[in-house]
Amino acid sequence: MAAAGLRESERLARMAVDETGYGRVADKISKNNFVLNDVVGAMRGMPTVGVVREIPEQGITEIAEPVGVVAGIIPTTNPTSTAMFKSLIAIKARCGIVLSPHPNAKACIKATADVMHEAAVAAGAPRGIIGCSTVVSMEGTQELMRGRGTDVILATGGMAMVRSAYSAGKPAYGVGPGNVPAYIEGSANVEQAVRDIISGTTFDNGTLCSSEQAIVCDRAVHERVLAAVGDQRGRVLDEQECEQLAEVLLTEKLLVNPDLVGQSAARVAAAAGIDVSDDTTVLVCPQQGVGPDFPLSHEKLSPVLALYVVEDWREGCERCKQLLEFGGLGHTMVIHSGDDDVVLEFGLHKPAHRILVNTVSSVGAVGLTTNLFPSMTLGCGSWGNNITSDNVGPQHLINIKRLARGVRPFTSDAVGSRSETTSSAMPSDDAPSNTARPTAPVETQVRDFLAGRGIITAAAKPGVEPAQDAECGCVHCTPRPDPTKTAGAAPGADAVAATGKEEPSREAQDVRVQEPVDFVAEADVRQAMNRGETILIGPRTVITPLANDFGKEHGIFRRR
Repeated sequence: MAAAGLRESERLARMAVDETGYGRVADKISKNNFVLNDVVGAMRGMPTVGVVREIPEQGITEIAEPVGVVAGIIPTTNPTSTAMFKSLIAIKARCGIVLSPHPNAKACIKATADVMHEAAVAAGAPRGIIGCSTVVSMEGTQELMRGRGTDVILATGGMAMVRSAYSAGKPAYGVGPGNVPAYIEGSANVEQAVRDIISGTTFDNGTLCSSEQAIVCDRAVHERVLAAVGDQRGRVLDEQECEQLAEVLLTEKLLVNPDLVGQSAARVAAAAGIDVSDDTTVLVCPQQGVGPDFPLSHEKLSPVLALYVVEDWREGCERCKQLLEFGGLGHTMVIHSGDDDVVLEFGLHKPAHRILVNTVSSVGAVGLTTNLFPSMTLGCGSWGNNITSDNVGPQHLINIKRLARGVRPFTSDAVGSRSETTSSAMPSDDAPSNTARPTAPVETQVRDFLAGRGIITAAAKPGVEPAQDAECGCVHCTPRPDPTKTAGAAPGADAVAATGKEEPSREAQDVRVQEPVDFVAEADVRQAMNRGETILIGPRTVITPLANDFGKEHGIFRRR
């Protein structure tokens, strides 16, 4: 299959650019060849059939079985390389696969599927092992994902598609968006760092979700960064030009203008009325903040970089975290530094599952310039609402059966006696103190949800013992009188005694929010969930797509 793909790589790459209008032919060829060489090389020798592991000292034998038929959702930004990738890992795991193309890339994806299929059949695979939808529609994709014959979904595309995959009632591997910050610390090789960053964000005109989206640099090296950008034929825009660019590149809801996705820097600049030379590689826009008031701090899917200046690595650490929280949680970031201690601090504390060091992010995250597993599907873990944080491969498309031999006799005294297992599960003194997340906000959210629908009589506060409901006999979270308090005490009396101030009622707390918010991002929804709160929105509230899906899913929004 890989050999057949290599013979057709250039033709398929040209088809992809001609059909979608995104990216560059040379870079599409490079992505195809990366899959056909590096991914296949990484899979060579990987056991996926029969007995895959023996653990004689534990009496365990592990046996691989294919998960079944895969539904492969293919995007328009990387159509041929993703179709090749999903076909290859499915066959490696002995799974059949049916591809569902993006409607704007259906011809090149179908052509890729045909190349993969005919090569597989010629090598002995059953005909029909790789299929591809030819009539592309949302209804057809939904039926493919939910159909009885589908066993697992591999979804690459926009957040709406990924969330649809997760709600299809099948196991699903989805991915989240990237908003990759690239931090240049004072000890870095600045010139090399800038070359890497510009190489990453211009590769295939920024269509990889792991492409660099922002430079964050220490003030001590700021001037060197600007000089290096110029040496790489980048153009640093002034404030007015940045405003013009933001207006045409991103919509009010922070969606990238589809006409400018994967276009050259010169074409993006021309659309914004900015005069640059035809050989301009990247547009760099200095920014003062992150969030809805700074649209260029979001993912841009084009050779455009935001630029931030910080005082030191601690401030740089916080700025990178803000960027990840504004649309790239769990995905990728890159740090350029010669200080291993600083690098480790970023590894410990940044909410990204791929933290790359002194390399090109766009291709390092997929495993080209690093030893990460080569993949075109990058999981974002729970931070990005994904089931895995791995670079997805054939290992995710097999089930493992285990032969487990008896190694000790059963006696009543033996139950609970495996102290070595118990002790190994205990947290050590060196374990990070912030590894566990408190459950109280989630419990509050559930209680508020039930109370709002009349399923329980009131949303109990933490520590309030549930009372028995006389009508149905179920336990509800109704506050029970505390015998230690004075009978007839006014509501909130205990709060007054503790603080000297009367605690406002829940109704009073709701009244305090009189106006709908102007803007909601994913981070706002997460904060509301953690606090057990809701967000008041109105007809003029701007909600990012990810926040909209996430907020609706968890009942966070209240409408006026």
